[in-house]
Parts: sequence; C-alpha cells; structure tokens
Amino acid sequence: MVMYQDRLMELLKNVKDGSMTINEAFSSLKTLPFEDLGYAKVDRHRKIRNGFPEVIYCEGKTSEQIKGIFQTLMQTEHHILATRASKTDYDTVRQIAPHAVFHKEARCIVVNVEKKDRGSHHYMAVVTAGTSDIPVAEEAAVTAETFGHRVERIYDVGVAGLHRLLAQLEKLRKADVVIVIAGMEGALASVVGGLVDHPVIAVPTSVGYGTGFHGVAALLTMLNSCSSGVSVVNIDNGFGAAYSASLIMKAFSGG
Repeated sequence: MVMYQDRLMELLKNVKDGSMTINEAFSSLKTLPFEDLGYAKVDRHRKIRNGFPEVIYCEGKTSEQIKGIFQTLMQTEHHILATRASKTDYDTVRQIAPHAVFHKEARCIVVNVEKKDRGSHHYMAVVTAGTSDIPVAEEAAVTAETFGHRVERIYDVGVAGLHRLLAQLEKLRKADVVIVIAGMEGALASVVGGLVDHPVIAVPTSVGYGTGFHGVAALLTMLNSCSSGVSVVNIDNGFGAAYSASLIMKAFSGG
C-alpha cells in the first residue's frame, strides 16, 4: 500500500510541475495498483482498465478471505459483486457491510447496485429453456443489474413448447442483447438466434440426464449452432454471459 501511495504521489507531482500530461498520468494509473493480502492480490484499478470493478468469486475461498477482499474493495469501490456465495459467506460479509444483499437463487452478494440512466428502451433479455435453468439465469440477471443494466426475465420457454417463446417475441426483438440459458440438448439458443437481429449469448447448463454429460451436450449443440450471431460461454457461467452482455450494452447505450 505504501508503494502504491508513493507512485501515486509521484504521478500527481509530475502533473503539477508539467512534466506529465493529465492523459499520460491517466494511462499510467491503468497499470496501478493491486493490494497483496497474501492469499489474494486485489485489483483496485480494474474498473479504470475494463469498465467494471473486480468481482469476487467465492467458491473455494474461506469466509474470512472473502471478508478481507470485501474490506479492501470497499476502500475504493461503491458497487461490489460476489458470485457463487453461500449464506455463511453472506453472514460474514454483513459484519462489515450491513447493507449487503444476498440473492439466494443466484448465489450472489451485492453491495450497492449501480444506478445508471440508460433510458427505458435499453435492456437485455435473460431467457431460460426451463425452470431448472433459473439459478444460472439469476446469476446472469443479478450480475447485469449490479452493473446498472435493465433486465427482462423470460423463463421456461424451451423448445418443447415453442409457442411459449413465440408469445415473448416482441420483447425479445426489442432487447439490445439476449442471454439464452438451456440445459438438456441446448437447442433454444439456435432458435432464438434465428428470430432476432442482435447478439445472442448462449449459456449451457448442467441440467439434464446422463448423456447430457453435465452440460457438455448442450455446450456442443450451442457451439455448432447454425444461427449466426450466437456466442457461447462456459457451462453454468451466468456471470460470464452477463459480463459480455454488459460490454455490448455499453456500446448500444453509450457507456
């Protein structure tokens, strides 16, 4: 932390005496800094580089490690998201962030959802084939909402009853980007991709019987989609889909 402060002070002095421009200083800040906690190196400036702050992946971390990372991020960030979190993790986080919210189905902890005025006509749609896919969908929806985007949820509209999807066609076509979440054979992403004229991000889920191979069958179907404009993220990766969709939303809505 002392090294970071010294480097920051040097940058400010250089700007003040004219040996460095503001733009040069800003570019230098993009490589600064991280804080080494021993068990984690917390990236304080990810938002400057990527547009979104570092997100905490909780699975595999102890509650105390999660608490420590939260404490570090809270020094510089107002909006914090933790994914794959348990109720125990949440109880620990609440000790330092009493206003934190736990989204049980999404398994996400959120501190201060970012509010942005993007206009009511800009939104992303999160679509599931079945009810069993909703936990992954909620991870995507909560992630996108934490980043300040409007989300329309369209759940349980799989290909086994295609009329359910067609009843939502107007809402799908007005979205800037669609996240399609499906297990079993994963066909829904191809169907949606053939109906809309904007990006579709497909998320295979591990929902299904034996030959679904815990989502591998759906993943292969989505990767082999004949619908143009369909991109695919990893199995059960609702967060990754929402992150990519948020980058697309930034382009549509001007930041």
